[in-house]
Formats: sequence, C-alpha cells, structure tokens
Amino acid sequence: MSVLDKIKTNYSTSINEMSVSEYLDICKKDSSAFSKPAERILKAIGEPEFIDTKEDPKLSRIFSNKTIKVYPAFKEFYGMETTIEQIVSYFRHSAQGLEEKKQILYLMGPVGGGKSSLAEKLKDLMQHMPIYVLKAQNYLSPVYESPLGLFADYRAEIEEEYGIPGRYIPACMSPWASKRLKEFNGDVNKFKVVKLYPSIQNQIAVAKTEPGDENNQDISTLVGKVDIRKLADFQQSDPDAYSYTGGLCLANQGILEFVEMFKAPIKVLNPMLTATQENNYKGTEPIGAIPYDGIILAHSNESEWAKFTNDKKNEAFLDRIYKVQVPYCLRVSEEVKIYEKLIRESSLREAICAPKTLLMLSEFSVLTRMKEPENSNVYSKLRVYNGETLKETDPNAKSLQEYKDEAGINEGMTGISTRFAFKVLSKVFNYDNEEIAANPVHLLYVLEQEVVKMQLDKDTEDRYLYYIKSILASKYAEFIADEIQKAYIESYQTYGQNLFEKYVIYADYWMQRNDYRDPDSGEILDRRVLNEELEKIEKPAGIANPKDFRSEVTNFTLRYKANNGGKMPRWDSYEKIKTVIEKKIFTNTEDLLPIISFNVKSSQDDEKKHKDFLKRMKDRGYTQRQIRILVDWFMRVRKTMS
Repeated sequence: MSVLDKIKTNYSTSINEMSVSEYLDICKKDSSAFSKPAERILKAIGEPEFIDTKEDPKLSRIFSNKTIKVYPAFKEFYGMETTIEQIVSYFRHSAQGLEEKKQILYLMGPVGGGKSSLAEKLKDLMQHMPIYVLKAQNYLSPVYESPLGLFADYRAEIEEEYGIPGRYIPACMSPWASKRLKEFNGDVNKFKVVKLYPSIQNQIAVAKTEPGDENNQDISTLVGKVDIRKLADFQQSDPDAYSYTGGLCLANQGILEFVEMFKAPIKVLNPMLTATQENNYKGTEPIGAIPYDGIILAHSNESEWAKFTNDKKNEAFLDRIYKVQVPYCLRVSEEVKIYEKLIRESSLREAICAPKTLLMLSEFSVLTRMKEPENSNVYSKLRVYNGETLKETDPNAKSLQEYKDEAGINEGMTGISTRFAFKVLSKVFNYDNEEIAANPVHLLYVLEQEVVKMQLDKDTEDRYLYYIKSILASKYAEFIADEIQKAYIESYQTYGQNLFEKYVIYADYWMQRNDYRDPDSGEILDRRVLNEELEKIEKPAGIANPKDFRSEVTNFTLRYKANNGGKMPRWDSYEKIKTVIEKKIFTNTEDLLPIISFNVKSSQDDEKKHKDFLKRMKDRGYTQRQIRILVDWFMRVRKTMS
C-alpha cells in the first residue's frame, strides 16, 4: 500500500461507536476497556528483556553482575537504563493503585540531557492503546471523559453487576455530561461511547502546556476558561459556555506534558494538585468539578528545581512529585551511539567519519561531566565507567563503585550537553572546504575554538582545554602513530615475516641452550650473542620477562606447525609477537617518514610504497584528504611522542 493510500485509509475508517450498555458488556470481558493511563502505557512499553550481566565482562563491571531490564521501546535511549527503570517503576506502581497514581512524574536534569526526548517518547507510547470516550448529540465529551463517569455515585452497583473495581470509576462526571444527563432525564442509553486512540496531532488525551508570560499567565492554561463568543446564547455558569481548552481538559485519560513547570507561578500550578489528589479540578467559572484521570509529566533543569525547593511555601507541592533524575550519559560507548544516531538521521549518513572521531568527542563530553577523582587519573575513571579493566595499566585506578561513592548522586548533572556536541560535530563535518567529512584533528581544533567561545569561568575553561590538549591530543597522537605504522608495515610483510622467523629460531636455540650456525654466512652465534639479538627485538616493546615470552612464542609456533603440516605461521597471526615486531620496526620513526609524506618521491619504489600505504589507510576508513591532514599532523607532533 502506498503512503497516499495509507493516509486515505486511516482517515476514512468509520468511528467505532457503541451504546453505553454495549460498552459495559465489553468491560465484563476485557479489563483494558476501562484501564487507567498508567496501565495502558505499561502495555505499550511492553515486557522487558532481561540481561544477565555476568555473561558479559564489560557489563558485569558496570552493573556489578546484576540482571538488568532493557525495554525495547526505549532502545535508542543510550546509557539511560537506571532512569528508564525509575520511569517504568512509576507507571507500574501507579497502575497498582499505589501512592504514585496521585503524583506528578517529574524529570529533572541538565539542558540537552534527554528530558524532552523522553517526554515525546512517553506521549508517543500513549497513542498505542485506545480509550473509550463519552458522546452525546454527535459531540464527544470536551474533556474526553470515560463513560464510567456517569456512574460516579454508583460504584458498588457497577462493581457488583459488571465486575469493574470501584477505583476505576472516575471521581465525578463532567459538567458537560451532567447537563446532558439532565436533558436525557437520566437515560444513560441516550449517550454513545466512542473507541478512539489518543493523538498528539489532534490533542486527544495528549496535551502539552508551557509557562506563559509572567505578567498575564493564569490557571486557564490548565483548566480552560469561558468562551465569550457563547455568552450570547448561554449564561456564564453554563457548562456549554465554557471552553475546555486547558491542558488538563485535553489530557484527560492520557498524559499532560508541562514544559519547564517551575518557571510558572505556584498559583498556576495549584490546579494540578487537586487534579492529582482528588482526580478533579475547578474551572475558572462557577461550573461543576471537571474530572481528570491522567498522567502529569513535567520537566525542568536543576536550577529551576533548586529555586522551587528552597521556598518553604512549596512543601505541599513537592510532596506530590515523583522525581526522576535524567543526568548526562557517563559511558563513552553509549555516548558514541547517541552521535551515530544523530548522523544516521541526517544527510551526513553517507559522509566519511574517520576512526576515533566520535569516540574522542564522546570522551571529551564525558570528561566534562565527571567529578575529578582524588588520588586517581580522570581518564582512568572514564575508562572504568565504560566497563574497562585497568588492573595492568593503572594500579591507582579505583573500582567503579568507589568512584561513584566519591562523586555523589549529582554526578552527570553538569558539563557539556549532547546538544553542544551535536553542534561541534556539525562544524567538524563542514570544516574542510574540499569535502564533507570528519576527522579527529579537525575535531581538536573545533573543540578548542568552541570552548573559548563559551566564555566559561577560568577554572572550567582551563580544565576543558587541558582535556583537549593534554589528554585527547596525546591519546590520539599515539593512536594515529599506530594506525600509520600498521598501514605502513602491512606493505612490508616480507620484512616482518623474516624478522619473526629469525626471532623464533634464535629463541628456540636459546631455550635449548645450543649455539646457532647461520646457514648463509656460516657464522656461529653462541647463547650470549643469541640473547643480544633477541633483546634487540624485545626491548623496544618493553618485554618484562624475556624467558617466559620466548618460551610462549616458540610453543605457539611449534603447535601451529604441528597442526598445519609444518607451515610457518604469519608474523601477525599471534598478537603478542606482532606487537613486539611492530615496535622493533618503528623504533626509529624516521624510517617511515619518506614513505608516508606527500612530498615528491625519490624513486619508483618509494612511490609504489606510498600508494600502497594510501590504499591501506583508505581500507581503514580514511579519505585521501583525511590521510594528508592526519599525516601532516602526525609529522608535526611526532617529536612530542618520543
């Protein structure tokens, strides 16, 4: 079906309409016909997937071997497992009829931390399950009320006859329904019931409210107000003269999002207290109470929350809030996924992003969000938070729990926002006039410029610049040196293989305490000379225990030859010796500079080696332009690496 046909089908579907009696009969068989908003959203979220983190070394370190819940509905909210579980717990407890059903769900976090995205997702989920709405004289209830509101005074009878628990009956019927019922002389069968789906677009059981101008905003944004156009036909106190356009009116049986809630005066927020506690609220005119049976979702940043909580007059309101902190992501690997999602959803999805670019941006973002640890390295802390083990590389690194205990519960509530990182990424992709692509060198330049433009306090600016220049730049210098060397060495397989085979022979003879006769020169190498030759290869790699290492390599080679018909393994097939040989080859960095540079080559052989190097780099994910930029940068900083 084409998209045009789908639109036509969706809008031409006949309304699912029934009598009140038919609706009550459905309720007998299907409890979802009268389910609360929290129950419906739980069903839309679906069952979680259970992940036993003991099965994954990285996850086991992050989650202490616990079994965690992952909800497919929130699969693109990376690194927010704890926050999402708290939100789901709110809905679960509310659905069970516990205290949460009377509380406002409040998301508190820094700017660009994902509060609005979570709110949009929850509103979208609310659209997945249908609601049943009262209808009379071809008009839907203006507050999308449940048909069960007609029986607010007959809870016991409804429960006995139809098996609908009393807690599912609304607190009252709306003034609109009350007037219709009087007109029908109490005949509820003159009402109709319509099954429909909540809609963000049409503001059916889903609404959004924002603080207005401080000078003129009033409670009408929540509860509606009189429609002056109707006063010619109705009295001011008549329900039909009222305009049910407030957020609470439109969001009944669904969800109301209140953006930056605490920027509104407390008098504007008061109707929400009545709505959550008593499931009804008063309008601005002398009409009856209006029912509200929905979720109120609010969010704002930490400064607004702190300002509100510091005012003792707001204690009653604070007691009715279920607060969920939404901090920035503190796991580098999850932050990378956020950026990858951004790129996927933009025209940059086809642009080349050089290796390490997103990782470096993620590392910078996470570093700014962390509290600097005492007696430990902040970069080590970053790696521990990402689930890495540093037993062999940093003996001073603490455990993840020690870092968290030291940092406190508010870690991740400050620092660089994801939104800032997105803007940096946009500038990096468009930094070069010759191509739309991103690489770490341009990222370092742009990050430094943007941090200075932020005009932060001196201590914060110095700290951010330290992360860029001293941590990220030095780490990338090591990485790009390794990348270039690997691309260079792969075009010298013969040299690497010869070095490997010579090492294995020398090590084998040394282990056997035998002299070795060179078959080409006839020279005899005793055990002392063999040791010297082996050390020439081992020392650049810093091998701490040569005897064990030599034994390990020779045993590996013997096993390989036994299983492969006497064939010698490739020099790069065993990671440990591969690393050692690479270090040996590049003890003197100057050897590769004539090949990797873009200067005119002195011979055809060097030109061939250069082209070979370029091909290897392109295979690793770089464009020709990026290779030139990165090689030039590497050649400038290589002296600082020695």
